[in-house]
Amino acid sequence: MAGKDIKTMTAAFIKNSTANQTNCVPAIRARTRYRSISSYRSLLFPFLPLRVTPFTLWLILPLFLFFSCRTTPNMSEIIPDNTNVLPLERGASIYIIADVKQMRPILEQLPIVELNDRQTRQMLDRTNYLTAAVFPQNSGRRFQLAAWGNYPASQADFVLSLNKNWEKRRSQAGGSYWYSSASWLSLALSSGQAFIAASFNDEPFDPFSTADCVEMPEGFAEFRRIDAGNQLSPFSCWLENPNVIISRIMNDLGLPLNFPVRKLFINLLPIQEDRYESLIRLQFENASHARAMSVILNLASGYSPGDSNSIITSILFANPPVLNGSNVDIKSAALTNSDIESLFSLFF
Repeated sequence: MAGKDIKTMTAAFIKNSTANQTNCVPAIRARTRYRSISSYRSLLFPFLPLRVTPFTLWLILPLFLFFSCRTTPNMSEIIPDNTNVLPLERGASIYIIADVKQMRPILEQLPIVELNDRQTRQMLDRTNYLTAAVFPQNSGRRFQLAAWGNYPASQADFVLSLNKNWEKRRSQAGGSYWYSSASWLSLALSSGQAFIAASFNDEPFDPFSTADCVEMPEGFAEFRRIDAGNQLSPFSCWLENPNVIISRIMNDLGLPLNFPVRKLFINLLPIQEDRYESLIRLQFENASHARAMSVILNLASGYSPGDSNSIITSILFANPPVLNGSNVDIKSAALTNSDIESLFSLFF
């Protein structure tokens, strides 16, 4: 999606935003949605439960009608295949794109504890695709997430307005979002998309990207296409600064690395029930560095590390590395959910 189109479509999402526009949110279209009060208890986030009695029903009905009958944005349900930007802030360590329906068990292994609580599980039940960024601790931010699905935005606004732990704030990009000082969590919700952000401290993290969004690194879009039919990997991510991690792994194997790895890409593909295959691409400054790494991995392929390093063997040495210009591609053995958790612990 071209940057101009993204900027135009962003204006439709952020209400009353005419002067301050972000350029990275997919297109939206307004429509009216009506919801029932009985659906309050199925809300997606850790809102305060609302006890409805015949007396309180008559008290809150006018407010509920105001919130549920207002026009809410209905956003695109999918991430466009041709996009080169994500609606996330720069500065993260890891960026993730995932098909939630296919890769739900894998997403629950990510180092985002909120993905495993009851309310977020309910949110994921309604989500089709998501993008996420995981930030280094010294940034003050924990994670940022943009999700596409079908959400009860009207009920969310209503219940949050009654919960003293949540307050509405103005976004620097225009529009508004909800912030919880108790959990250091920020939230903006429409009927078709959710934006969530979390911090390591009490400084609110605006869930909308307030500057230019992060661009996919060179070669990443092509890497996600896993066959000639342009099918996309259901789970892809890249590491912004992988050199320290790769150097540590190689040093642990007794294989010192004397040249930097620029980027690390990962695809995860389901190959059978509860089994996945990982494709890793190490991106180097030039072809000679990539060739040297390919030689090192080939020479080390007969190395048999101890049990504590078995996951490294399954990833790095299960198949011969493939030299691809200034890249080295590595295909793993079949991995279980437990293996994926170990993989994440290595790179995340």
